[in-house]
Order: sequence, then structure tokens, then C-alpha cells
Amino acid sequence: MSINHPSFGKLDDNRIIIFDTTLRDGEQSPGFSMNLTEKIRMAEALTELGVDVMEAGFAIASPGDFESVKAIAESVGQRDDTPVIASLARAGAQDVLRAADALRNAKRKRIHIVIATSDLHMKYKLRLEPDEVIAATVDSIKLARQHADDVEWSAEDATRSDPDFLARCVEAAIKAGATTINLPDTVGYALPEDMERMYAQIRARVPGIETVILSTHNHNDLGMGVANTLAAIRAGARQVETTINGIGERAGNASLEELVMAIRTRQDAMPYANNIQTTHLLRMSRLLATITGFDVQPNKAIVGRNAFAHEAGIHQDGVLKMAATYEIMTPESVGWTKNSLVLGKHSGRAAFRDKLNTLGYKIGDNQLNDAFRRFKDLADRKKVVFDEDVVALVDDEVMRDHERIRFVSLDLHAGSKGPARAELELEIDGKTRSASSEGNGPVDATFAAIQAIFPHTANLVLFSVGAVTEGTDAQAKTTVRLEENGKMVDGQGADADTIVASARAYVHALNKLLVKRLRTEPTALSA
Repeated sequence: MSINHPSFGKLDDNRIIIFDTTLRDGEQSPGFSMNLTEKIRMAEALTELGVDVMEAGFAIASPGDFESVKAIAESVGQRDDTPVIASLARAGAQDVLRAADALRNAKRKRIHIVIATSDLHMKYKLRLEPDEVIAATVDSIKLARQHADDVEWSAEDATRSDPDFLARCVEAAIKAGATTINLPDTVGYALPEDMERMYAQIRARVPGIETVILSTHNHNDLGMGVANTLAAIRAGARQVETTINGIGERAGNASLEELVMAIRTRQDAMPYANNIQTTHLLRMSRLLATITGFDVQPNKAIVGRNAFAHEAGIHQDGVLKMAATYEIMTPESVGWTKNSLVLGKHSGRAAFRDKLNTLGYKIGDNQLNDAFRRFKDLADRKKVVFDEDVVALVDDEVMRDHERIRFVSLDLHAGSKGPARAELELEIDGKTRSASSEGNGPVDATFAAIQAIFPHTANLVLFSVGAVTEGTDAQAKTTVRLEENGKMVDGQGADADTIVASARAYVHALNKLLVKRLRTEPTALSA
């Protein structure tokens, strides 16, 4: 069986379309907001990763979201290898027209319309009767088709919807012109057998279903986002909606890296193809963690630092004799490298640039100069510079591009004989300001100095310190979480000096909070 799709042409039945919603559903996670520069950086990396559809945002949510979708459509969306650029819209004329305007300049564009179909959502959230939901579905899709050939329709809370009503909605959406039909498990309620049953029923009951792509979008509230996605594929879905690191509302979405590697590793059971360049997966994961300030847990599948680590003696013995005894995929296939002891204080700029290319970085000359300067300073203080050190250093440097507040310098006096004192310099909108503050220890004094230079009402709710690598000379990687009026952000910093890393993390969080203040949350936001 094959489908002729306006964005992809003729599609074979074994082809899986990878729809990434990191920039939309993923960014709705508490504390995960990104500024425009960070979103474009992620969009460029997702394009290189090979995603087929990139949901750039929810254009009507705020002026910032509109500008982000528009900027991605006008930059990444103009490339020869561009994915389809999508914007979410609720089933109303204003939403659809706003999405169409934001996507106007994209080479390949999709308007993604969502409306709830479960009795619970229709009664308490939408306050609409079933026939009104169908009417809104039809009207919004017809309007969207006037502005884009590629229109996706999503039945929010499909897995808790009445099967008869869901079938009526899908049939109406197809007749109105939808080219992709998405049946989300919005609240992560379903089991794999529920997914297979729902898709089988829709395929059997809806006329014209063979002319559209069926899509699946699964949340992870019960830990089954990837399992439910695989079940949907078995039942006929050929588009999967995922996020990097599985981020998203509440417990997150199905993880792109886990899903892609499950298909690649289990071709015997899942004989499907996709366009993802799997060697970019680790780099993609680390980039998102740097931008958002949220590291993945060590035992995260595929991209966690323990994913290919072996401590038990029997495992180590087996891996040394034959890696396949305990590794079902190679570390290199997802971007891990075996040899990380390469750079030192005698390494030059050419070697440093080559290392960055190996690690997947493409940065401008100014950023390279700043990163190389920090690398040489680090190499003077460390015995060995690991790949992880370079990643932390460069990410820390690059993610601060275009920030309003910048760390300049810090001098400390601390010890057991009196209060700690911090002498801090920050750059605020291009102007250097300084403050001297005391505190109960060097971290407290440093944060007090930041407060003195840039007064704010945010509360510190989390402060954590970790090491990038092993050893007493390891770089510190710190996380600071700030909360203001219910808005929460995480900032990260890395430096050989733990207190400097802490200051960088606090400043990073403040910058993200400034972005958060500009956002307005839309009503009835859906996934």
C-alpha cells in the first residue's frame, strides 16, 4: 500500500515519518522555555538530525511564539533539505490564520489543527456539543486548506473518546481536506493493546482512511509513551510524534531517540525505515539539555551516561570478549565515542576545531575564539581534558549568545574565619556593573551580589552541583532553579571553579526568566 501526500509524494508502507514537537509540546514543560536564538539553534540541529516534520511552535500562543515560528520558517524552512515546518492551531479561524501567517515563507508548511473529542474534554473544557466539535473541525480544516496543502488534524484525548464519535470526526476531517490524522494519547492513559484496537477500528470503519497518513502522539504518564507508539505503528500509523529526550507536558512525550533505535535495533519485528541520522542522537540530546538546563538521568536509554556503561564483573568480562553479549547496539551508532583523551594544554586551535567538528559543533569564529580561550585556561588547570569537558565548556559558551545578562568576573574571600565576601561583575545590556556582598558561604555571597546588581523577586528553589568528569580537577556543572509567580526556569553553568559555575548558572536562569516573563499562556493548550 502507498499514499500520495502533498509534502512527501508517494510513500511506501514501510516508511515512518518522524514528526518532532520538541519546540512546541516539549517547550510546554515547566522550566523548558527557549528564546528565539535557542529555538533556531535547535531547529538547525533537528534539520541535520533528519526529522521529516518540525513543529516550530503554537503561533497564536504569544507574540514570541509567533516570531519563533516565523523565524524558523524563514531560516531553516528555506533550506534545500528543510523538513516540513508546522504550527499548532486550535480549531478556530483566528488560530488558523495566525499559523498561516507565521508559516507564510516556509518552502514546505503544515497547519496542525487540534480539538478535543472525549466527552470529558468537550463537556468541561470546550463546553461544546459533539455536533459543534465536528462543525469546528470541518470549518477550520477548510480554512487551513486555503493556506496550506498539508493540514494535520488531531483528536485531543482520542484514547478516551467514544469510538463511534471519534470515527465520525475522523471521517469529517478527511472529507474537509485533512492529509494527516493524529490520534493522541494526550494524558498517557492507554495501554499498547488499547492503541492497536483504536487504530484497527478507525482503519476498518472510516471511508477514505487509506488516502491519509495516520499519526500517533503519546504521552508518558504511565511510562508507556514509546511502547504505545510502537503499538500504533503495528496497527497502521505511519507518522510518529516525538521529542528529544522525551520532554513534554507532565511526564513528557515518546522519546525520539528511544523510538528510532527500537525500530533500528528490532528490524526483525519492526521492518520500517526513517530518515534519522542516528549518530547525531547523543549530540542532539546534549544540546537540548544545555539549552533547557535539564540533564537526562544517568540510566536514560540511548543517551544517558550509563547507557553503555558496564560495572558488574560478569558484564565487563562478556563485553571485553564480545560487545554484543551485553550491547544490543554500538555506542558509535548513536554518537558516543570510545576515545576521549585527546586534548591538552599543548593542543592548538586546529586540533580544538577538529575536536569540535568530531563532536558535532559548528560555531562561528568569535564563539570559537572565546571557547578556545576558555579551553586553554581549563587545560592549564586540568591534567587531562576529556570530550565531556569540551562539550560542557563549549555549550556553556554558546548558550549565552545574545543574553541580556552576562557573567564577567568574580573574586571571593571565604574560609572559616569570617563571612564570605563576593566581588562580582556582570554585564547588563552591554553595560558593566559591579557589587560586593557578604553571605553565609561563597555561594550565598555570590548570589547576593547578583541580586544587588540585578534586583529581582525570583526565589531560588534548587541548587545542585555535579562534576563533568572524575577527579578533583574536574569541571563543576551546576544547576540553579528559580521560581517567580508560578513560572519556573533552570539555568546551568560549567567551570573549573565551582563558585564561578554557580554564578554562571544563576545568570543563565535569570536570562531564561526574562524570556518567560514575555510569554502569555494560551487557553486550552493541547498535545
